[in-house]
Amino acid sequence: MIELPPDFIHDAPKGYSYTVKEFRKNVVSIWLLHHAKYSYTSDPVHTIWGFYNTKKRCYFSPVNATKQGNPVDISNTRPYTAMQLKLTPLEAAFA
Repeated sequence: MIELPPDFIHDAPKGYSYTVKEFRKNVVSIWLLHHAKYSYTSDPVHTIWGFYNTKKRCYFSPVNATKQGNPVDISNTRPYTAMQLKLTPLEAAFA
């Protein structure tokens, strides 16, 4: 089983956990699993958190579950996703 990268700073939110899967040769995908019960499935619901390049040791935001996006600084990510917020200057002033 593949483990989370050693510099991964987030703890899974309550009711969630992280799992890691091989994506490409030097890239792993990090998934967020929600353990709540849903009426349409008995399997845990999961969403892509982001990607990690094991050779370059850098994180990438997801475009979707099958496409890696741009590099991101781990300190600018959130426990739920590595996708970056696009804030207006006014929103950024209050963030």
